[in-house]
Amino acid sequence: MELAAQGQMTCAPNPPVGCIIWRDGKVLGRGFHQRAGAGHAEVNALRSVEGGARNATVFVSLEPCSFVGRTPACARTLIDAGVARVVVAAVDPNPKVAGSGIRLLREAGIAVDVLELDSAKEQIQGFTQRIMRQRPWVRIKTATSLDGSVALANGKSQWVTGSAARADVQYWRARSDAIVTGVGSVIADDPLLTVRDPAFAHALAPLRVVLDSYGRTPSGAQILQGNAPTLLIHQQGYGDSELASGAHIQQLHLPDGPRDVLGVLTELAQQGCNEVLIEAGPAVVGSFFAAGLWDEWIAYVAPKLLGADSRSVADVLVTHLPDAPQARLVQTAQIGDDLRLTLRR
Repeated sequence: MELAAQGQMTCAPNPPVGCIIWRDGKVLGRGFHQRAGAGHAEVNALRSVEGGARNATVFVSLEPCSFVGRTPACARTLIDAGVARVVVAAVDPNPKVAGSGIRLLREAGIAVDVLELDSAKEQIQGFTQRIMRQRPWVRIKTATSLDGSVALANGKSQWVTGSAARADVQYWRARSDAIVTGVGSVIADDPLLTVRDPAFAHALAPLRVVLDSYGRTPSGAQILQGNAPTLLIHQQGYGDSELASGAHIQQLHLPDGPRDVLGVLTELAQQGCNEVLIEAGPAVVGSFFAAGLWDEWIAYVAPKLLGADSRSVADVLVTHLPDAPQARLVQTAQIGDDLRLTLRR
């Protein structure tokens, strides 16, 4: 799984997978899936073995695939390599595989142990969600004061949290396949929404998505600059035909525009996005909470108060406590002077 994590930021729309080949008390080879269309983890591990892998044990974080796609079927590759045993951390949720790779190995006389580790399933949760529910794993990122505010009454928000927290966000951007914001944030803050930390220079550039019902994105906005792909989502009948001149810029028109949150996520899933990061203002964040279309919440909390007239983190109207969006805390970490809370639905 540590090997698999090395491909987390580069392998979408495929899941991250790692593989170790072992025999006679020694590790013979290691591999992980780096990019879609390139060798899978098992193939890369076999390539790193000198002298072949006959009678070896293969440990793999996800069931070997059983169909020929852009690369050969990994289960067949392991059979041809003459391995004796395969230990699988999790069954592939893809209906095209879903146990058929394991069955193929067993029919060839290879011993297969299936562990079904929760940690292995969590590692591929974005892929699983896209395959099984046709939408990505939605991760909301917020930065607030102790009283849950993102900005002063005058709209000033730079900076609620400290530099360490802002640097920490680069990791979440790098592992995301798309970053979603609203046109209000684009107009107010003119964000670039790219991964700038050199530690993640290998990561694929996330798709920058602007929820812009009426085509208000300024033509000079930073989010339209550079080579990072950008998607503007409009309501039908709106948009700017001149912006389409940039090869990296797409415009999508939905009947109800970005208000159709599920439609937005369905489109991103169709574009191969496994994990999506919401980095936006209260209106957009509130729309995802109100629709119940979120999975994880990365909440940075600064030890300061912004007061009664400040702006709340999410525009969500709650009239009865039982109706409030509910989260469970799964992890806390101190980041500089701030606190990072990881929450799940």
